[in-house]
Amino acid sequence: MKARMIKCGSALLGAVLCALVAVGVSADSKQAINEGQLPSTYVPTGKAMYKDYCAACHGLEAKGDGPTATLLKVPPADLTTLAKRHGGKFPYEYVSGVLRFGPGATLFHGKSDMPTWGSLFQYMDRYDEKIVSQRIKNLSDYLASLQEK
Repeated sequence: MKARMIKCGSALLGAVLCALVAVGVSADSKQAINEGQLPSTYVPTGKAMYKDYCAACHGLEAKGDGPTATLLKVPPADLTTLAKRHGGKFPYEYVSGVLRFGPGATLFHGKSDMPTWGSLFQYMDRYDEKIVSQRIKNLSDYLASLQEK
């Protein structure tokens, strides 16, 4: 089956694999919460969420070179240059929007492969908007900390 997936080379397949890995990791996290080890309002750090949800495509150093990057139709962005690409200031509003709603369609490359994490966070956190917003803030803050100087 693994050979079949690689042979397929589908960008959508890569995105689905990333989402499935994230859901699996999230299920493990939810199990820990349900066992009473963490409070029900626990929100992971931005670094932990980046590793769980973003590193497969964007890479551990956020350079766009994760292990599944080659399966995608459009290469993942180098997240360390977000501020540079937005006039030298980290674009919190833009990043929050992409995390919550996805990047949308791109004009020149067709549909994006990036999953919409906001929907997953809402489901995982039982539609508690305060927790979902904190997740997005933590992840955005972590991405801001990775910016090239």
